[in-house]
Amino acid sequence: MDEIAERCIAIISKAKTPPLTNVTLDDNFDTLGLDSLDKINISFEVEDVFHIQIPDESINSLRTVRDMVNGVTLLVEQSVSVPEAEETK
Repeated sequence: MDEIAERCIAIISKAKTPPLTNVTLDDNFDTLGLDSLDKINISFEVEDVFHIQIPDESINSLRTVRDMVNGVTLLVEQSVSVPEAEETK
């Protein structure tokens, strides 16, 4: 498992009190007992940790931990490539 996945799982795990245990990429947010407010709070923390901006419409489409990890990975890759593209101008 890569660093982004590990960090996302850690954030998701601590979203509930007591923290969730044994969260995997294949877990569904509903099965984990995470509601829409939990997903919003998780997204805020993910944005802070990874220095990204998650589009509001994307938050509602998240169903699994893997969905979140894939989305964060894509946004992180995009944010890294933007400065490089600007430097070549």
